[in-house]
Amino acid sequence: MPKVGIIYNDIKPMACRIAQELEEKLKSLGCEVYMATGSGGMLGYSQPDRPVCHTRIEQVIPPHFDEGLSFAIVLGGDGTVLSAFRQLAPQGIPALTVNTGHMGFLTETYANGLYQALEELLSGNYQVEERSMLTVRLFRQDELLWEALSLNEVVVHREPLTSMCHFEIQIGQHAPVDIAADGVILSTPTGSTAYSLSAGGPVVTPDVPVLQLAPICPHSLASRALVFSDKQKVRIYPATPNRMIMVVDGNGGCYVLPEDHIQAELSSYTARFIRLKAPEFFRILREKLGWGLPHIAKPTSVELP
Repeated sequence: MPKVGIIYNDIKPMACRIAQELEEKLKSLGCEVYMATGSGGMLGYSQPDRPVCHTRIEQVIPPHFDEGLSFAIVLGGDGTVLSAFRQLAPQGIPALTVNTGHMGFLTETYANGLYQALEELLSGNYQVEERSMLTVRLFRQDELLWEALSLNEVVVHREPLTSMCHFEIQIGQHAPVDIAADGVILSTPTGSTAYSLSAGGPVVTPDVPVLQLAPICPHSLASRALVFSDKQKVRIYPATPNRMIMVVDGNGGCYVLPEDHIQAELSSYTARFIRLKAPEFFRILREKLGWGLPHIAKPTSVELP
């Protein structure tokens, strides 16, 4: 009897309805089903007076979501997918991601194709694509204050109503560099099509073993996005007296004080995406972001009325 997990966005009625129908369908097929909400992987925000890490990476795994699970099905948009992989990656559970949201850049199929996809899943007709993740930690001296897994990016930026910040950043054993900007983005290849892209960073295909550092509104023309090996550990030190904010994957984070520092490195955990057909990254870029669409020339002549 296969064990199957379902993670769904419990604030969207459509996802809740499909989750209930899917649970009944799987049970009728003899599956053992476990349910969890995507909110379990939402990290929340620490407070300046309560910054100590209260949710370790392994503590966000839902009950019964263990190595015995054959696969999980994630129902929601990209935010739910990001949250779900924080819950699934530590156990190595592969997931079929089903779009019940808007953009759905990280999803494999739509809700109207779910039951056909389910037949493929139960027959074992799928591939697993592994995506790299980051382990992000905040330290005050040697004390761990906060940590999280990140599939997209970690962003450190100034608070509203404060001036531009300085960041001292060390990549691997290289000499530290100073960046003056509103913030910095450290992203994985998966995250290169998210916030980093909006900040002017390049698109990186998911199979390239690199990380990317992109400044947000930098003060210098010399400060541009940098791509480097994902074997390099990154340390970010605030070089400003102002308090900053760190956000991971857009849905959780903490304050960063001048005496703190951030450490980010390639995680030993990976996000394991179930693919019903061979992954085609350029097709997703074309369909979701309009990349590579042919240019339509203007007519050579225009008839006036």
